[in-house]
Amino acid sequence: MEAIKETNFSFTGQTGFYRGKVRDVYYFEDKIAVVATDRISAFDVVLPRAIPYKGQVLNQIASLNLKATSDVVPNWVLSTPDPNVTIGYRCEPFKVEMVIRGYLAGHAWREYREGKRVLCGVQLPEGLKENDKLPEPIITPTTKADEGHDEDISREDILAKGIVSEQDYLVLERYTRTLFTRGTELAKQRGLILVDTKYEFGKYDGKIFLIDEIHTPDSSRYFYSEGYAERQKNGEPQRQLSKEFVRQWLIENGFQGKEGQQVPEMTDAVVKGISERYIELYEVFTGEKFLKEEYSAVLERIERHINDNIFTTKN
Repeated sequence: MEAIKETNFSFTGQTGFYRGKVRDVYYFEDKIAVVATDRISAFDVVLPRAIPYKGQVLNQIASLNLKATSDVVPNWVLSTPDPNVTIGYRCEPFKVEMVIRGYLAGHAWREYREGKRVLCGVQLPEGLKENDKLPEPIITPTTKADEGHDEDISREDILAKGIVSEQDYLVLERYTRTLFTRGTELAKQRGLILVDTKYEFGKYDGKIFLIDEIHTPDSSRYFYSEGYAERQKNGEPQRQLSKEFVRQWLIENGFQGKEGQQVPEMTDAVVKGISERYIELYEVFTGEKFLKEEYSAVLERIERHINDNIFTTKN
Protein backbone atom coordinates (compact mmCIF):
# COMPACT_ATOMS: atom_id res chain seq x y z
CA MET A 1 0.00 0.00 0.00
CA GLU A 2 1.57 3.27 -1.15
CA ALA A 3 2.02 6.08 1.37
CA ILE A 4 4.42 8.92 2.19
CA LYS A 5 6.62 7.61 5.00
CA GLU A 6 9.16 10.46 4.86
CA THR A 7 10.72 13.13 2.66
CA ASN A 8 14.39 14.00 2.27
CA PHE A 9 14.60 17.10 0.10
CA SER A 10 17.41 19.63 -0.14
CA PHE A 11 16.34 23.08 -1.30
CA THR A 12 18.31 26.13 -2.36
CA GLY A 13 18.12 28.61 0.51
CA GLN A 14 17.16 25.94 3.05
CA THR A 15 18.56 26.67 6.52
CA GLY A 16 17.39 23.64 8.48
CA PHE A 17 15.19 20.56 8.72
CA TYR A 18 13.09 18.94 11.44
CA ARG A 19 11.28 15.62 11.34
CA GLY A 20 8.33 15.54 13.73
CA LYS A 21 6.09 12.63 14.52
CA VAL A 22 3.95 13.32 11.46
CA ARG A 23 5.38 16.34 9.66
CA ASP A 24 8.65 17.07 7.87
CA VAL A 25 9.56 20.74 8.29
CA TYR A 26 11.92 22.59 5.95
CA TYR A 27 13.30 25.85 7.35
CA PHE A 28 14.17 28.91 5.32
CA GLU A 29 15.22 32.37 6.51
CA ASP A 30 11.79 33.62 7.60
CA LYS A 31 9.48 30.87 6.30
CA ILE A 32 8.88 27.17 6.69
CA ALA A 33 7.49 24.56 4.33
CA VAL A 34 5.64 21.85 6.21
CA VAL A 35 4.99 18.48 4.57
CA ALA A 36 2.14 16.45 6.07
CA THR A 37 3.37 12.87 5.60
CA ASP A 38 1.26 9.75 6.06
CA ARG A 39 3.01 8.77 9.29
CA ILE A 40 0.76 8.14 12.27
CA SER A 41 1.58 8.38 15.96
CA ALA A 42 -0.19 7.33 19.13
CA PHE A 43 0.95 7.56 22.75
CA ASP A 44 3.81 9.72 21.39
CA VAL A 45 5.16 6.79 19.36
CA VAL A 46 5.37 6.80 15.56
CA LEU A 47 3.75 3.58 14.38
CA PRO A 48 5.66 1.39 11.92
CA ARG A 49 3.36 1.77 8.92
CA ALA A 50 2.16 4.93 7.22
CA ILE A 51 -1.53 5.42 6.40
CA PRO A 52 -2.44 6.16 2.76
CA TYR A 53 -3.98 9.65 2.24
CA LYS A 54 -3.70 10.57 5.92
CA GLY A 55 -1.34 13.48 5.24
CA GLN A 56 -3.58 14.84 2.51
CA VAL A 57 -6.61 14.61 4.81
CA LEU A 58 -4.83 16.40 7.66
CA ASN A 59 -3.38 19.16 5.50
CA GLN A 60 -6.64 19.88 3.70
CA ILE A 61 -8.81 19.86 6.84
CA ALA A 62 -6.27 22.06 8.63
CA SER A 63 -6.21 24.47 5.68
CA LEU A 64 -10.00 24.81 5.72
CA ASN A 65 -10.08 25.41 9.47
CA LEU A 66 -7.21 27.88 9.46
CA LYS A 67 -9.04 29.92 6.82
CA ALA A 68 -12.31 29.63 8.78
CA THR A 69 -10.70 31.00 11.97
CA SER A 70 -8.31 33.60 10.55
CA ASP A 71 -10.77 36.42 11.29
CA VAL A 72 -10.65 35.71 15.04
CA VAL A 73 -7.03 34.55 15.58
CA PRO A 74 -4.05 35.30 13.29
CA ASN A 75 -2.30 32.19 11.97
CA TRP A 76 1.00 31.24 10.39
CA VAL A 77 -0.20 30.24 6.90
CA LEU A 78 0.92 32.07 3.77
CA SER A 79 -0.08 29.48 1.15
CA THR A 80 -1.08 25.85 0.60
CA PRO A 81 0.52 25.03 -2.77
CA ASP A 82 0.07 21.25 -2.58
CA PRO A 83 -2.43 18.85 -0.95
CA ASN A 84 0.35 17.79 1.46
CA VAL A 85 2.19 21.12 1.89
CA THR A 86 1.68 24.36 3.78
CA ILE A 87 4.05 27.32 3.62
CA GLY A 88 4.02 29.92 6.36
CA TYR A 89 5.83 32.21 8.78
CA ARG A 90 8.76 30.74 10.66
CA CYS A 91 7.46 31.29 14.18
CA GLU A 92 9.26 30.59 17.44
CA PRO A 93 6.95 28.04 19.13
CA PHE A 94 5.82 28.29 22.73
CA LYS A 95 6.86 25.18 24.66
CA VAL A 96 3.29 24.32 25.64
CA GLU A 97 0.31 22.85 23.84
CA MET A 98 -3.02 24.39 24.75
CA VAL A 99 -5.46 21.52 25.19
CA ILE A 100 -9.10 22.45 25.70
CA ARG A 101 -11.86 20.00 26.64
CA GLY A 102 -15.61 20.39 26.46
CA TYR A 103 -16.34 16.75 27.37
CA LEU A 104 -14.80 14.12 29.65
CA ALA A 105 -13.16 11.79 27.14
CA GLY A 106 -9.86 10.16 26.22
CA HIS A 107 -6.92 10.97 28.50
CA ALA A 108 -9.06 13.11 30.81
CA TRP A 109 -11.52 10.26 31.31
CA ARG A 110 -8.72 7.74 31.94
CA GLU A 111 -7.31 10.06 34.65
CA TYR A 112 -10.78 10.64 36.14
CA ARG A 113 -11.52 6.90 36.17
CA GLU A 114 -8.34 6.39 38.22
CA GLY A 115 -9.76 8.71 40.88
CA LYS A 116 -8.10 12.00 39.95
CA ARG A 117 -10.33 15.05 40.36
CA VAL A 118 -7.75 17.73 39.56
CA LEU A 119 -6.41 17.81 35.99
CA CYS A 120 -3.70 20.36 35.18
CA GLY A 121 -4.77 22.38 38.19
CA VAL A 122 -8.44 22.33 37.17
CA GLN A 123 -10.95 20.90 39.65
CA LEU A 124 -13.43 18.41 38.16
CA PRO A 125 -16.83 17.69 39.74
CA GLU A 126 -17.80 14.30 41.17
CA GLY A 127 -20.27 11.97 39.49
CA LEU A 128 -19.25 12.36 35.86
CA LYS A 129 -19.43 9.52 33.34
CA GLU A 130 -17.24 8.94 30.32
CA ASN A 131 -18.10 11.39 27.50
CA ASP A 132 -20.27 13.62 29.71
CA LYS A 133 -20.32 17.30 28.80
CA LEU A 134 -18.31 19.36 31.28
CA PRO A 135 -20.00 22.29 33.07
CA GLU A 136 -17.78 24.56 30.93
CA PRO A 137 -14.75 23.95 28.68
CA ILE A 138 -11.49 23.55 30.61
CA ILE A 139 -7.92 24.25 29.48
CA THR A 140 -5.49 21.44 30.36
CA PRO A 141 -2.08 22.33 28.90
CA THR A 142 0.77 19.93 28.23
CA THR A 143 4.47 20.50 27.88
CA LYS A 144 5.68 20.26 24.29
CA ALA A 145 8.44 17.66 24.25
CA ASP A 146 10.95 17.52 21.38
CA GLU A 147 11.29 13.82 22.14
CA GLY A 148 9.32 11.40 24.31
CA HIS A 149 6.04 12.09 26.06
CA ASP A 150 4.25 15.39 26.50
CA GLU A 151 3.32 15.90 30.16
CA ASP A 152 0.29 17.50 31.78
CA ILE A 153 1.10 20.84 33.38
CA SER A 154 -0.93 23.49 35.19
CA ARG A 155 -1.18 27.16 34.37
CA GLU A 156 0.47 27.91 37.71
CA ASP A 157 3.50 25.74 36.89
CA ILE A 158 3.84 27.21 33.40
CA LEU A 159 4.05 30.70 34.90
CA ALA A 160 6.19 29.69 37.90
CA LYS A 161 8.75 27.97 35.65
CA GLY A 162 8.79 30.87 33.20
CA ILE A 163 7.86 28.63 30.27
CA VAL A 164 5.53 31.39 29.04
CA SER A 165 5.22 34.92 30.40
CA GLU A 166 1.95 35.80 32.11
CA GLN A 167 1.23 38.48 29.51
CA ASP A 168 1.61 35.99 26.65
CA TYR A 169 -0.18 33.18 28.49
CA LEU A 170 -3.29 35.31 28.94
CA VAL A 171 -3.33 35.79 25.14
CA LEU A 172 -2.89 32.02 24.59
CA GLU A 173 -5.83 31.31 26.89
CA ARG A 174 -8.04 33.88 25.18
CA TYR A 175 -7.14 32.61 21.72
CA THR A 176 -7.71 29.00 22.82
CA ARG A 177 -11.23 29.71 24.04
CA THR A 178 -12.06 31.80 20.96
CA LEU A 179 -10.86 29.05 18.61
CA PHE A 180 -12.75 26.36 20.51
CA THR A 181 -15.96 28.39 20.28
CA ARG A 182 -15.51 28.81 16.52
CA GLY A 183 -14.52 25.14 16.10
CA THR A 184 -17.64 24.07 18.00
CA GLU A 185 -19.80 26.19 15.67
CA LEU A 186 -18.14 24.75 12.55
CA ALA A 187 -18.54 21.17 13.83
CA LYS A 188 -22.21 21.75 14.66
CA GLN A 189 -22.88 22.75 11.05
CA ARG A 190 -21.73 19.26 10.04
CA GLY A 191 -23.66 17.35 12.70
CA LEU A 192 -20.57 16.91 14.86
CA ILE A 193 -19.57 17.77 18.43
CA LEU A 194 -16.04 19.09 18.99
CA VAL A 195 -15.16 17.16 22.14
CA ASP A 196 -11.60 18.30 22.77
CA THR A 197 -8.67 19.64 20.78
CA LYS A 198 -5.24 21.20 21.06
CA TYR A 199 -3.76 24.40 19.71
CA GLU A 200 -0.14 25.44 19.33
CA PHE A 201 1.12 29.00 19.16
CA GLY A 202 4.33 30.79 18.28
CA LYS A 203 5.76 34.27 17.82
CA TYR A 204 6.85 35.94 14.61
CA ASP A 205 8.14 39.50 14.63
CA GLY A 206 6.85 39.94 18.18
CA LYS A 207 3.30 38.88 17.35
CA ILE A 208 1.53 35.71 18.56
CA PHE A 209 0.25 33.41 15.81
CA LEU A 210 -1.68 30.15 15.80
CA ILE A 211 0.66 27.55 14.29
CA ASP A 212 0.50 23.89 13.21
CA GLU A 213 -2.79 22.18 12.32
CA ILE A 214 -6.18 22.71 13.91
CA HIS A 215 -9.42 20.73 14.20
CA THR A 216 -8.05 17.64 12.43
CA PRO A 217 -8.61 14.01 13.51
CA ASP A 218 -5.03 14.00 14.87
CA SER A 219 -5.45 17.09 17.03
CA SER A 220 -9.15 16.83 17.89
CA ARG A 221 -11.90 14.47 18.92
CA TYR A 222 -15.40 14.60 17.43
CA PHE A 223 -18.66 12.86 18.34
CA TYR A 224 -21.65 12.61 16.03
CA SER A 225 -24.28 14.89 17.56
CA GLU A 226 -27.21 12.76 16.38
CA GLY A 227 -27.99 10.25 19.12
CA TYR A 228 -25.39 11.65 21.55
CA ALA A 229 -27.85 12.27 24.39
CA GLU A 230 -29.54 8.89 23.98
CA ARG A 231 -26.25 7.00 23.95
CA GLN A 232 -25.09 8.88 27.06
CA LYS A 233 -28.33 8.10 28.84
CA ASN A 234 -28.03 4.41 28.00
CA GLY A 235 -24.33 4.21 28.87
CA GLU A 236 -23.40 3.32 25.30
CA PRO A 237 -20.14 4.28 23.52
CA GLN A 238 -20.33 7.42 21.45
CA ARG A 239 -19.91 7.36 17.69
CA GLN A 240 -16.79 9.36 17.13
CA LEU A 241 -14.46 10.58 14.45
CA SER A 242 -10.94 10.99 15.79
CA LYS A 243 -7.69 9.13 16.25
CA GLU A 244 -9.09 7.62 19.46
CA PHE A 245 -10.08 4.44 17.60
CA VAL A 246 -6.37 3.90 16.83
CA ARG A 247 -5.48 4.34 20.51
CA GLN A 248 -8.24 1.92 21.52
CA TRP A 249 -7.01 -0.68 19.02
CA LEU A 250 -3.50 -0.36 20.46
CA ILE A 251 -4.76 -0.60 24.07
CA GLU A 252 -6.80 -3.70 23.24
CA ASN A 253 -3.64 -5.24 21.79
CA GLY A 254 -1.49 -4.46 24.82
CA PHE A 255 0.26 -1.26 23.77
CA GLN A 256 0.17 2.16 25.46
CA GLY A 257 3.66 3.38 24.61
CA LYS A 258 5.17 2.05 27.83
CA GLU A 259 8.64 0.60 28.09
CA GLY A 260 8.88 -3.01 26.98
CA GLN A 261 5.58 -2.96 25.06
CA GLN A 262 5.50 -3.92 21.39
CA VAL A 263 3.35 -2.24 18.75
CA PRO A 264 0.86 -4.87 17.48
CA GLU A 265 1.13 -5.99 13.86
CA MET A 266 -0.37 -3.47 11.47
CA THR A 267 -1.81 -5.69 8.77
CA ASP A 268 -2.96 -4.37 5.39
CA ALA A 269 -6.55 -4.63 6.68
CA VAL A 270 -5.74 -2.51 9.75
CA VAL A 271 -3.95 0.13 7.64
CA LYS A 272 -6.78 0.22 5.12
CA GLY A 273 -9.36 0.57 7.90
CA ILE A 274 -7.51 3.52 9.47
CA SER A 275 -7.19 5.20 6.06
CA GLU A 276 -10.92 4.82 5.45
CA ARG A 277 -11.74 6.40 8.83
CA TYR A 278 -9.59 9.44 8.06
CA ILE A 279 -11.30 9.86 4.68
CA GLU A 280 -14.69 9.49 6.40
CA LEU A 281 -13.89 12.35 8.74
CA TYR A 282 -12.81 14.53 5.83
CA GLU A 283 -16.06 13.90 3.95
CA VAL A 284 -18.28 14.38 7.00
CA PHE A 285 -16.45 17.51 8.09
CA THR A 286 -16.24 19.20 4.70
CA GLY A 287 -19.39 17.81 3.10
CA GLU A 288 -17.29 17.10 0.01
CA LYS A 289 -16.07 13.95 -1.70
CA PHE A 290 -12.42 13.23 -0.93
CA LEU A 291 -10.29 13.25 -4.09
CA LYS A 292 -7.36 10.87 -3.75
CA GLU A 293 -4.13 12.29 -5.16
CA GLU A 294 -1.94 9.94 -7.17
CA TYR A 295 1.05 8.39 -5.38
CA SER A 296 2.96 7.56 -8.59
CA ALA A 297 5.16 10.70 -8.49
CA VAL A 298 4.11 12.21 -5.17
CA LEU A 299 7.59 13.14 -3.89
CA GLU A 300 8.51 14.87 -7.16
CA ARG A 301 5.20 16.77 -7.03
CA ILE A 302 5.73 17.93 -3.44
CA GLU A 303 9.34 18.99 -4.10
CA ARG A 304 8.31 20.94 -7.21
CA HIS A 305 5.50 22.77 -5.42
CA ILE A 306 7.77 23.82 -2.56
CA ASN A 307 10.46 24.98 -4.98
CA ASP A 308 7.94 26.95 -7.04
CA ASN A 309 6.32 28.67 -4.07
CA ILE A 310 8.72 29.11 -1.16
CA PHE A 311 10.28 32.30 -2.51
CA THR A 312 7.30 33.62 -4.46
CA THR A 313 4.91 33.48 -1.48
CA LYS A 314 4.71 36.97 -0.01
CA ASN A 315 4.83 37.75 3.69
